[in-house]
Amino acid sequence: MTDLASPSPLVDLSAALAGLVDRAAPGVVSVHSHRARSSGFVWRPGLVVTADEALSEEGEISLVLPGGDTVPARLAGRDPTTDVALLRVDRTDLLPAPAAVSVAPGHLVVALGAADGAPAVALGIVSSVGGAWRSLRGGEIAARIELDLRLARRAEGGLVLDPGGRSVGMAVFGPRRRVLVIPAATIDRVAARLDSHGRIARGYLGLGLQTVVLEGGGGGAMVMTVDPRGPAAAAGIHQGDVIVTRDGEAVPHVQSLLRALGPDSVGRVAVLGLRRAGEQREARLTIAERPAA
Repeated sequence: MTDLASPSPLVDLSAALAGLVDRAAPGVVSVHSHRARSSGFVWRPGLVVTADEALSEEGEISLVLPGGDTVPARLAGRDPTTDVALLRVDRTDLLPAPAAVSVAPGHLVVALGAADGAPAVALGIVSSVGGAWRSLRGGEIAARIELDLRLARRAEGGLVLDPGGRSVGMAVFGPRRRVLVIPAATIDRVAARLDSHGRIARGYLGLGLQTVVLEGGGGGAMVMTVDPRGPAAAAGIHQGDVIVTRDGEAVPHVQSLLRALGPDSVGRVAVLGLRRAGEQREARLTIAERPAA
């Protein structure tokens, strides 16, 4: 017979998780932008990180702090390629995110967002952990971490914590609403750049491209437009050219070329293999920094 008065591991776990939320919640906020609601967390005094995808492109931004106070925020910068946006707020008394930690498949995690000043919590496990990867928009992310949990839309941009209350990173939605983590290491790198420069440099070819299927099989990126002041024009690339290789590697579609235009690509020379009117050609192009929008 079980002694119902004896301590239960589940009761202990429940109490520990509730304590974790109590300790971390003061650093997690609700983010209100034009027709959008999400979460964010204090990265540094006066600076809040949130998910770029969940932040409106226009309009005013405000934060609902723990307890319900609403304060205005200003956009410091955003990087759609890593889904990191940085906000400035005139409050330096908010609790920054805890120290970072790595996780492995099977670890328990808590996704902590906010809903109008109150915690929005989900419990789950780490379903998979992979190495560094590049997002569909070309952002370099330190590790691919997938979670098995149900995340409310308003909690996107909140913190993911291990059972010890340490930060794993930011909860975001991936393809087919999978819950992914933008690791703390990636957030620190991107947010620091946004704080100092307001944007993340991206490579620029000066081309409008469209994926095409090549005669005989395979694919390439056809040049639809050429910026007359861009690096491609200077390299002698013409409208109608089809880019089939970059530095000796196949370019089966436009996305494979764009993914190589990360911050580290600026200033590098790319050797592009072209097809022009049935002939093979080569162009050496110095990648520029994408002009500010």
